[in-house]
Amino acid sequence: MNNSKDMPKIIELDYNASNKWKAKTMVAAPPIEYDRLMRKVPYGKLVTTDILRKTISKKYSVDIACPLTCGIFINIVAWASYQRKDDIIPYWRTLKTDGELNIKYPEAIKLQKKLLEQEGHIIISKGRKNIKYYVKDFEKSLIEL
Repeated sequence: MNNSKDMPKIIELDYNASNKWKAKTMVAAPPIEYDRLMRKVPYGKLVTTDILRKTISKKYSVDIACPLTCGIFINIVAWASYQRKDDIIPYWRTLKTDGELNIKYPEAIKLQKKLLEQEGHIIISKGRKNIKYYVKDFEKSLIEL
């Protein structure tokens, strides 16, 4: 996580990518950027992947932050925190853009659900076959970073 390799990498999007993302420039930020932001979310508050991406794109003065690397790196942060006894990062407070819990976090939905409920959030389920879990009224607990 601490090895940034050649990141951040600013990318000028080609015509097709520009049309797809409605942007001209994109940054692939290193995992440590996501670690730094996810640490800032206080007890009882939430962020979404969209908020993280907007914060990072603003920092690097580009149109968007790469959604693919964002998803990968928030999961790296979550698993790194889960595997440590000290220096816990409250990764469970980072939701998908629509308030959905992240099945790729440690212990799938079970642990994230438990930790969010301990902080006073209400978790609801949607669907019958492909059940997904969401924080009820998550927008009320969102913070800007």
